[in-house]
Amino acid sequence: MEAGAVLLLLSALLGISSTLSFYGDSVSFNPPQKQKDGTFKVALYHRQNGRSSCAHQSSFSCQDGVCSSFDKSGVLQTDQDDTGQGRWCQSEGRTTVTVRTNNTSFSLRDSGCCWVSNVRGRTNRTTEAELNLGTRSDSRAINSCPVTSAVSSLRVPQNCFSRIRLLALDPDGDKVRCRFASDAAAPANFTLDETSCTLSSTGQIQAGVQVLELTLEDFPSKNITLTYADGTSEFREASDMNAPPLCKVKLQFSMEVLPPIPNCEAGHVQPMFLVRTPSHGDILHATVGQTFQLYAQAQAHHASIHDFQVSGPQNMTKEVKDDRSGTAEVTLSWTPRRTDLYRFVPVCFTAETNATQSEMRCVVVMVTQASITQGKATVQCSPNKMMVALDKASMPGIDENFLELRDPSCTLTSNRTHIMGSISFSTCGTKLEDKGDYIVFKNEINSFELPNEIVIRRKTVKIDFSCQFPKTISISSYYNLHKSDYIFTESSFGSFGYTFEIFRDENFTNKVEASAYPVEVKLLQTIFMGIQANSELPNVTLFVESCKATPDDNPENSRSYDLIENGCLKDETVIVHPSDQNEFNFEVQAFKFTGNYDQVYITCAVILCEPGNPFSRCAEGCLKEPSRRRRRGLSKETSTHYITQGPLQFIGPAGPNAAKDERDAAMKESESLAAGTSPSDSPDTKSKGDRWEIQELLNSNITTVVFASGFLVSLVLLAVVVRHYSRKRKAEDRNALIVSDFEN
Repeated sequence: MEAGAVLLLLSALLGISSTLSFYGDSVSFNPPQKQKDGTFKVALYHRQNGRSSCAHQSSFSCQDGVCSSFDKSGVLQTDQDDTGQGRWCQSEGRTTVTVRTNNTSFSLRDSGCCWVSNVRGRTNRTTEAELNLGTRSDSRAINSCPVTSAVSSLRVPQNCFSRIRLLALDPDGDKVRCRFASDAAAPANFTLDETSCTLSSTGQIQAGVQVLELTLEDFPSKNITLTYADGTSEFREASDMNAPPLCKVKLQFSMEVLPPIPNCEAGHVQPMFLVRTPSHGDILHATVGQTFQLYAQAQAHHASIHDFQVSGPQNMTKEVKDDRSGTAEVTLSWTPRRTDLYRFVPVCFTAETNATQSEMRCVVVMVTQASITQGKATVQCSPNKMMVALDKASMPGIDENFLELRDPSCTLTSNRTHIMGSISFSTCGTKLEDKGDYIVFKNEINSFELPNEIVIRRKTVKIDFSCQFPKTISISSYYNLHKSDYIFTESSFGSFGYTFEIFRDENFTNKVEASAYPVEVKLLQTIFMGIQANSELPNVTLFVESCKATPDDNPENSRSYDLIENGCLKDETVIVHPSDQNEFNFEVQAFKFTGNYDQVYITCAVILCEPGNPFSRCAEGCLKEPSRRRRRGLSKETSTHYITQGPLQFIGPAGPNAAKDERDAAMKESESLAAGTSPSDSPDTKSKGDRWEIQELLNSNITTVVFASGFLVSLVLLAVVVRHYSRKRKAEDRNALIVSDFEN
């Protein structure tokens, strides 16, 4: 009996110890579905972080008696520490809640013990979420909550912490506000940017485990009306942050502040993500029943990357490869199920070493249907149009002669196996929907009836298809487009895009294939790059306002070098080649950043203008004093958009041919300058654009040196002549005195 009591006591202690390891959690929702009985079904996904084992999760309770039932599915561990020490783990559970519609909102809550031991002595934890049940006038659906998550265990050296970018994306395009939770004060020397959801330091952060508890809230970015099940409605003004949020969810995570390290440069000891890694905040796409893959690559020159820590959905697998030279890669694979349809799935990841980890990056995977209801279709999206192909075999009995697009004046074509259409984003009845962070172009194929038909025996067809593009980031490989393609939309210019390519020679026709990235180069090698604008409008002018280089794919990196600034060439090796008005081709001599960097990215700011307008930014060209620029409203032009290309990966020393070319170019330029001519006067010299200004400056400096040298030589000669005549005059005077004395 005593042995049994001891076992019970040990079990209790083990149970308590398992709860003393809460590292944080996050909550996300599937779009609520209205049932035939008038209730809503809401799918709740709860990710919980902890230590050792994360198979157990507490249950949520519904506040105010709004929920009538809970259906909790199995909780699965999604990731864990691979060192065998059980330092961290994460699990995800799915719960379906049935909600009565006689309320305007419902809220969920879970509380318990205990936070991991931390510097603030925080113990009790509380997880909560609240969702408005009104139908939005803009989407005709119930509001979607902000999407967020974090990896299980964040680690940062005390002297290297500057900021942490957190995921805060709203599927409805609403404005998201991040703030410290009302029941948890902000830790000392931490500050939170509520708009970008970026955590920063304002002073030295105390070493040890820090506990962070945040609340994410969304507010409509335009005026909407919310209509409730009882017939009442409520008006919400755009960006009214004083009104109750449409949804609020809590994000909780822990961050271990490690002792200082000697070097904080990314890629030294702390891993740095490389080019093939998605950017933070990217929207990727997956389809039900098909395997989705996410690829990431990181590098640390003075540490070994042994793992990638991942916050992802159930059944996501990871495969890690390490080439033992400081570079490692991970492939995440996931096959969405039918229950994941229309879900926005957050995925966060870090690269891990024994001493520290990389920055945390997070993306969102949007799950769509694999096939269209009335048959299988393939949609290809390009910068200006979408092509749809319907598989005839999947639609037996369909009369293709009675099919039309939303605009009947646009025609469909067909062959033996498919019905096809090529639809511009600005014609054929295509509708544009602004979803906040991305833009959707929608059209449909419908069956039609003839005006004089009384009866028909044809099947009714309605097939919707669409293309979705992020506004300010490169298009996902889901669309089978090169990473260099960018899509933007503005009311005056419609949909337009840019391609940013690296070419193999000065003809700018043979581009470097996507599979060849990162592009390997040597110092002093000439790099040929080209930007092209693709617009629905037949006549536009492309203007490149600036281009700068950074050692990573973060354009805001403080370590940067300007190639072009305010439309003026800043680097003396930049040469602009003649091209069409919607193209910008240039070359630059390869360089690398000082320090332990072997990659360079180029980010350019580009603008499209109405041609022939003397007030446009394109017409102004190089601005020596940008403060005198006119207001944008005086001309028809787009906003400034930023596009990035790279990386250029440096290998070995500068090649002998490159060095020889550089010496020959320098000698040729010196000879031209000495002869009083500009290198541009030579028939075999390319157009150099604003580089002439640099040459004129060099010419003026050399002229000054030559003039000064001539002046000094003249002074010396004058002194010699004066002295000669002075001595001659003195000799004549002495002779005259001698003659005079002799005569006397």
